[in-house]
Amino acid sequence: MLLQQIVNGLILGSIYSLVAVGYTLVYGVIEIINFAHGEIYMLGAFFFYSFLNMGFPIIFALILSIFSCIAVGVLLDIVAYRPLRNADRLSALITAIGMSIFFQNIAMLIWGADVKRFSSELLPAFFKKNFINLPNESLPFFNDAFLSVSYLQVIILFISLLFMLGLHIIVNKTKIGTAMRAIAQDKQAAALMGINVNSVISWAFGLGSALAAVAGALIGIYYNAIYPTMGYIAGVKAFSAAVLGGIGSISGAMFGGILLGIAETFGAAYISSEYRHGIAYGAMIFVILFNPSGLLGKKRVERV
Repeated sequence: MLLQQIVNGLILGSIYSLVAVGYTLVYGVIEIINFAHGEIYMLGAFFFYSFLNMGFPIIFALILSIFSCIAVGVLLDIVAYRPLRNADRLSALITAIGMSIFFQNIAMLIWGADVKRFSSELLPAFFKKNFINLPNESLPFFNDAFLSVSYLQVIILFISLLFMLGLHIIVNKTKIGTAMRAIAQDKQAAALMGINVNSVISWAFGLGSALAAVAGALIGIYYNAIYPTMGYIAGVKAFSAAVLGGIGSISGAMFGGILLGIAETFGAAYISSEYRHGIAYGAMIFVILFNPSGLLGKKRVERV
């Protein structure tokens, strides 16, 4: 039972990490909390659902949903946040909340307010074509009373780690990543060095949106249920994970997501499933009160 809850927590936490990294990536570059990020995650799930129903193979449906969310994320930056670059943070916060509500209502208009489920005829076909058993079947060596690990769980964990590793490489090994880190340290100095600040910030929104799209698609398959307001709770939990690990720290967001996923799973299993959402709020409040910089975050000193 204990090992099973740890595995379940790792799977859930890896998805939280993908969304949390998107939060912390944008915050690290321009110090704005993009509260519409949860809705990008929701749109990723619906894009994936729509492309699958159009007949696209699952890999192509995932790729198309990623690029669709990248486009939405970049447009979000250009339309909603770029005009507020030099405005106070409250204006950006109100705008983010407004965009969140806007995306929820757009999703309701396009897909309806009811819960959508993935057709069982679509997903197993992918696994069969790739010589893998049905997604809900367990691995032969992890199929007993104490621990059961499904192929789907392994694939979700693998894809999550793959995308997080890819982001780590982009941020630390590429020119665009260097530009992001430069802007995070000093936006004006980076501009004086010839860096196109607006373009790099749009890159940050695009990368964060890509990870959110992957998370939305994975959680949709995992629970087989998507709905227009699913981004709100996921956004709160991912934000809590980012705060827990240290807002602005990519590795902290990854660690915070895993930790929150395990804590939530343990809370639901050993306390009550009714408290699983409250654990995220509690973790965020606890960290803000006692360690505002997070577990892996760095304390910043602002000189006046």
